Amino acid sequence: MTTFQDLKDLVLTLNREWKLLSEMFSKRKAIDYKYNDALELVDYDENRIQFLIEREVIRENGNLLELDDLFLEFFEQVLGVNEEINLSYIDENIRNIKENMDYFLQEPNEVRRYGYLRIIKKTFYKIGLVTIKSVVDLRRNIENTFKNEPTYKIKQLKLEHLDEKRLVIKNLIHQTFTLVNDQEMTFFNRARDHELRRIIVDLKHQLGECSHNLIDIEKQIIDYLNQIKIHGKFVEKLRKLKYLKDHFVIEAQTNIRQVLSQKDQVIFEPRISEPLKLSLDHLRTDERAFEAIQRIANNHRNRITVKMELADSIATEYLDNVVEEEVMINFEEVKNQFVATGGDLFNFIMNYDFLRAVDNHERVTIFCQIISLFEQELVIQNEFEIANDIEYAVVLPK
Repeated sequence: MTTFQDLKDLVLTLNREWKLLSEMFSKRKAIDYKYNDALELVDYDENRIQFLIEREVIRENGNLLELDDLFLEFFEQVLGVNEEINLSYIDENIRNIKENMDYFLQEPNEVRRYGYLRIIKKTFYKIGLVTIKSVVDLRRNIENTFKNEPTYKIKQLKLEHLDEKRLVIKNLIHQTFTLVNDQEMTFFNRARDHELRRIIVDLKHQLGECSHNLIDIEKQIIDYLNQIKIHGKFVEKLRKLKYLKDHFVIEAQTNIRQVLSQKDQVIFEPRISEPLKLSLDHLRTDERAFEAIQRIANNHRNRITVKMELADSIATEYLDNVVEEEVMINFEEVKNQFVATGGDLFNFIMNYDFLRAVDNHERVTIFCQIISLFEQELVIQNEFEIANDIEYAVVLPK
């Protein structure tokens, strides 16, 4: 195995082959990446692919290429797109903290004690981030499993395994709380460090949020499992009925006719609208109908009929074409004339002819804009002068 010489060599290699690595990473689950496709992204230079293979950035499997697991995990961790939940990492960090706490208490040298304390603070900080990331990944995996897994038995097994991971995260959070609150009190009494206290406070807040999220995740898993159970029973019954129907024994072995005869559901039939029309004789002879007509007439009597008013024709003077001209300032041209003329930029702009009226306030603004646009072509000296109660820096052409 050929390794990289140093970090600079690694970064330069990843930068040079970013097109190939980015393409392989984006298609890591969709297709098997072929060697011929990779050649197009390295300008058909096989030595560049062989360079990556020798340093185990990518692996060759026949005519196929794939990212090495180490770099694949690194890219997924940095970009936050990994689906695997590594719970052993939290457990290892807790053990690492306990070991360094023992080293801290036994070490007489202050410099080495501070080294152990720095490792403890860094590890506490990582535990909070890793726990939050594990909870987020757990929720995302649960939703993806429930929505995208087509096989119900596998979906149920995956959700049960994810629930086991939830319990592991819950247990690790409990261990961390116990470590911070109840255990190693001697260490916290001796290590009076303000940064460590701040990290512990942030860690407790993060773990508290994770605990609340785990409660919601538990409810979500229970709901999903119940839905799968109900749907699975329905599908199982449906398959049995289909089997009996396909073998023409459904009426002989079931009471389907009796069940259907007791159902009077008409949900599949179209709704028929039946407007109610009263007879004219009823309206003329019935007193209640006459009172209703009078009440409706009184309601409509006070209504105001709004008539649409036509707008007047547009005056001809509004239809004439009007051209407005405005003299724009070309900063490039002003800068070029200043470079060719020389002198001080502020005095040059104050005396420059802009072909239109420009007051002193606008000329000061133009002075600042030219410096901002063409800073690389000007020399801004550390000298200041005053003109018209305005203090300005002396700016000369290069």
